[in-house]
Amino acid sequence: MLNDHTETGKILSGLLPEEISAACNLTQRFHAMQIFQWIARGTELFADMTNIPLKERERLTQDFAVHNSRCGTVLKDPDGTVKLGIELYDGSRIETVLLFDKNERKTACVSCQVGCPMGCTFCQTGQLGCLRNLAPNEIVEQFLHLEKICGRLDNIVFMGMGEPLLNLGAISKTIAILTHPKGRNLSHRRITLSTSGICKGIYELADSSFDIRLAVSLTTADEALRTELMPVTKANPLPELKKAIRYFNEKTGKRVTLELALLKNINTSLDAAKQVCAFTQGLDVHINLIPWNPVDSLPYTTPSDSEVRTFYSYLTAARLNVTVRQKRGRTIGGACGQLGKKSC
Repeated sequence: MLNDHTETGKILSGLLPEEISAACNLTQRFHAMQIFQWIARGTELFADMTNIPLKERERLTQDFAVHNSRCGTVLKDPDGTVKLGIELYDGSRIETVLLFDKNERKTACVSCQVGCPMGCTFCQTGQLGCLRNLAPNEIVEQFLHLEKICGRLDNIVFMGMGEPLLNLGAISKTIAILTHPKGRNLSHRRITLSTSGICKGIYELADSSFDIRLAVSLTTADEALRTELMPVTKANPLPELKKAIRYFNEKTGKRVTLELALLKNINTSLDAAKQVCAFTQGLDVHINLIPWNPVDSLPYTTPSDSEVRTFYSYLTAARLNVTVRQKRGRTIGGACGQLGKKSC
């Protein structure tokens, strides 16, 4: 039986050292740092924390838990992508994915919500609705589960199930835990957050102390079409989104990635490319083209390679920085927009 999420202070993976000390009422505060370091190394049982006194370990085992989730299933794609089905305390299930780039660097793609409330019409996760936000420990544990199964990770991206900017508090806590110099010590520069385009959250992220990267799912720079495909546009119209991205550029000095999920004969025309070019004027951005990953229940088609090349060529001719994302994880429902596609 998994521990009840309502007793957040009893689950130590979501706490910083000083919080562990207070929650566990430790008489020796340095034990809190030792526990924190054991957790960062992937230890799940207090019994294995050998530099903690035996009586203390027994007390902790009785009253607390390291984790509040477990890895239910593991799916592996022939291309190396790995998808985990994570079981939560309340019976909910989320998915997290291990991605490889061309240099074989390992990236954890983690979820921040159970489902997603944004309703993007081309995304499987968006069809699920949203049950709740994840707690910090539930996000941290995705990273730790992946490391246990796949080895040490190089990066983390908040691009899984859910809209990160609607759970920014938990994500901020996750970042503080994973980047702690006495713990996992992950570099802020190895962290990326992806949003569907919530302007208020982009401003908040720009004003925060976290030196992380931002990706924005643009998909199209046609206001009417984007509103149809991405309902978030109604409250966050493209002119306001552009202002928020410019603010992030100026405040952080960082380039923003614009992600375009390419849908055959919908957002891949010459006019669509011209609209994207116009939107990027005055912004420091990199464009990531993502040929749509198939979901049987959705009414879209993946564009042909020729269609993608033509769109890519127009953007590069306009001197934009553009890449085309590799097709990975499709056979296990682990590619962009597919999470929740298959029972995991």
